[in-house]
Amino acid sequence: MESATVMEAGEEVLQVLEVCEEKKEVIVTTIEEDLITNSPPVVVSPGPGTKTSQDDNWGETTTAVTGTSEHSLSQEDIVRITKDLEDSVGLDCRRYFTLTLAVILGLLVFLTPLAFLVLPHLLWPEKLQNCGTACEGLFISVAFKLLILLLAVWALFFRPPRAGLPRVFVFRALLAVLVLLFVLSYWLFYGVRILDSQDENYQGIVQYAVSLVDALLFIHYLAIVLLELRQLQPCFSVCVTRSTDGEIRHYNLGQLSIQRAALAILEHYYCDFPVHNPALLSASKSRAAKHLAGLKVYNVDGEFPAATAEGPGNNATAGMAHSQSRAMIAAAARRRDTSHNDLYYEEMEHERRVRKRKARLVVAVEEAFTHIKRMQEEEQKKAPGDVMDPREAAQAIFPSMARALQKYLRTTKQQHCHSMESIQQHLAFCITNNMTPKAFLESYLAPGPTLQYSRDHWLSRQWTLISEASVTSGLKDGTIFLLKCVDFSLVVTTKRIPYIQMSEEYIDPKSHKFVLRLQSETSV
Repeated sequence: MESATVMEAGEEVLQVLEVCEEKKEVIVTTIEEDLITNSPPVVVSPGPGTKTSQDDNWGETTTAVTGTSEHSLSQEDIVRITKDLEDSVGLDCRRYFTLTLAVILGLLVFLTPLAFLVLPHLLWPEKLQNCGTACEGLFISVAFKLLILLLAVWALFFRPPRAGLPRVFVFRALLAVLVLLFVLSYWLFYGVRILDSQDENYQGIVQYAVSLVDALLFIHYLAIVLLELRQLQPCFSVCVTRSTDGEIRHYNLGQLSIQRAALAILEHYYCDFPVHNPALLSASKSRAAKHLAGLKVYNVDGEFPAATAEGPGNNATAGMAHSQSRAMIAAAARRRDTSHNDLYYEEMEHERRVRKRKARLVVAVEEAFTHIKRMQEEEQKKAPGDVMDPREAAQAIFPSMARALQKYLRTTKQQHCHSMESIQQHLAFCITNNMTPKAFLESYLAPGPTLQYSRDHWLSRQWTLISEASVTSGLKDGTIFLLKCVDFSLVVTTKRIPYIQMSEEYIDPKSHKFVLRLQSETSV
């Protein structure tokens, strides 16, 4: 009976192996057909209007694009593109809706005084009294005040938006509501006391329109105080810390809401913070992984007990895994006493390599710059041989420094921040403006601010503001909020600038008198 069962099991195994061999042949045949039918690789040479893709090996290799890799999209890419389109459509709709409301309110404000002056001439012209000299002078006053108000509103409100905030600007919304209620109240009074009674005193109507324009000018002055002047005096000191590398900057801000303070911090971030380089963070992670990789845990009691998913064996397995993790942590702590030596020698070796690469790069760039010479105006008239423009000159001397520059950028983990096209453009810029080799290398020897690099390396499509308090509330002492993007976050802590008490002490200038103290050892 047992032999029959073994024979049946063996036959089933052979059948499974035969099926697997058939599937393997089918897969191999399909792959071979795809390789035959696919087009050969085509080398892409960037033209004048073509955007060159980033390649870390631009000093040694060329870029090849196969026939199928150019149009391949995964499901995650489709979902991401759809989400980006939805977010952009929502932001655009909200922006245009706000602009439409502002334009409608502005037209209502500027057309109201003119309507006050025109409607009596259209509805009861025969009952109006003649407008004297004083009334005609008011016309000039209304015209110039409306022109001043138009320019002031254009300068204060109709500016390009710097960012899209999550909530409305409270002071701007309050001013819009105040202006709307103010104009509606003037229209209500005008309809009840002038339109219904058909007032014959046209000079009084003109004075009523002048009072409206004067009030609108005062409201505009209030808007300047609330929107611009209120935030000028520093009241808070904010500390901005980047979560990945701990880069810290300090700024002084005035009376701002949390969302407007976040906008001011982001504007300073792109100009003050060095570009975020995730390649520099991988060294510590690899060092920690290498440190734990040499540890092995052995089970001296044998295999784990087998049981069902909810039985006691599962609990025993979990307990054994927990004890193993604690053993690894304890072993790592014991080995930590000697790990600082490895870190010290590793950093020393890295600094030595960086200095070596830097010296080679400086020599290569200086030698490359000696191969070009700016032609004077009288030399250009003679046309001696080949004359190149800055772009051609940069392309001519770039190969002599490309290898040294690439090795230096790789050593300092900056190869993803600089493409070959951007380096050639910077080289042509330096040649055009007659800059020295040291000026050319300054952009690569030290990391610069974020705006110095290409937008593809630093531009975040959306920042997320995370705060426990309402983003429309003002800054307070101890306020903490986060500005989060895809790769990192900015942690912002707020401290109020303390009140400073100063006192005065007068010193009489005649009190500055001294005597010479002589001793036996004094050489005087």
